[in-house]
Amino acid sequence: MVMRLQLRPYAFALREPLQTAHGRWQQRSGWLLRLEQRSSARLGWGEVAPLDPAERRACEELMARWHQPEGIECTRASLETLLLRAPAPVAFALGAALGELDGLVGRSDDGERQPWLPAPSSARLLPAGAAMPAALDRLLAEAAPDRPPTVKWKVAASDPEQEWSLLGLLLERLPSGARLRLDANGGWDRSKADRWVRALEGEPRLDWLEQPLATDDLQGHLELAERLPVALDESLLAHPAWRQCWPGWQVRRPLLEGDPRALLARLRAGEPRLMLSTAFETGIGMRWLALLAALQMQGPTPTAPGLAPGWCPEGPLFSADPQEVWDAAAGAS
Repeated sequence: MVMRLQLRPYAFALREPLQTAHGRWQQRSGWLLRLEQRSSARLGWGEVAPLDPAERRACEELMARWHQPEGIECTRASLETLLLRAPAPVAFALGAALGELDGLVGRSDDGERQPWLPAPSSARLLPAGAAMPAALDRLLAEAAPDRPPTVKWKVAASDPEQEWSLLGLLLERLPSGARLRLDANGGWDRSKADRWVRALEGEPRLDWLEQPLATDDLQGHLELAERLPVALDESLLAHPAWRQCWPGWQVRRPLLEGDPRALLARLRAGEPRLMLSTAFETGIGMRWLALLAALQMQGPTPTAPGLAPGWCPEGPLFSADPQEVWDAAAGAS
């Protein structure tokens, strides 16, 4: 089966810089992928959106020959073989496009097997450091009284003592029915994590402490998980095998972890304790993220996804129509 593959770069800036334990960043860039089945003119769409600089270089090296104005011709078999060894962001794009062509998502020859679904209500991402209280006040002022929010706060990202003081303020202002997630992005050692765990043990509003320790410290995370809920994020990207053995919550960022067809199958089968999270993608990647998050909400452990509403700019680059996204990228790269 002969196909035509095209790439188109894109770039955009977050509405405000995102501060994490690994630094401060605002610019986002990647590539959109358009896959046409020549015999039927059907289309599949994907997105390559690496975050790690080394992984981005690997993606660029692999895709170097794909940058042709009219695209390149390839076969289904060659793409399925390639995605097995491709960097995870490229494997996501290829798997997403092939899955759409196969009718696993969207329309197929016999109708809709798995229609695209709208994203559920998301957790709200609070900025790190001193900007947090004002953002929290705005969020609480906008929240409906009968729908307390789920909030996620980036920690291990500014002055430690300032963050410790702000934790008390956050716990004081957060309504009793709200949910709280703290994300350290692997920025603490065991002693610093222990201080926070002691303060949060028994906190009824806590969903979880996300990636408190370094990516390789499985034993440390297991010990913390005996005291309060712990979710892994970066560890699951560095050690994919841990997805099979980690007993707690998993933060899954589909655009960074490879072919999404396997995750789609696991969510449709009702796998528990998976939370879907953004990599700050365009509308093409968001179609998949929204669908997977909606399926998670239908499963045995529903929870608000982490879509960071309000952090990406508005415009056609974030449309649910992939052709609009593709056209918008021509002027956004």
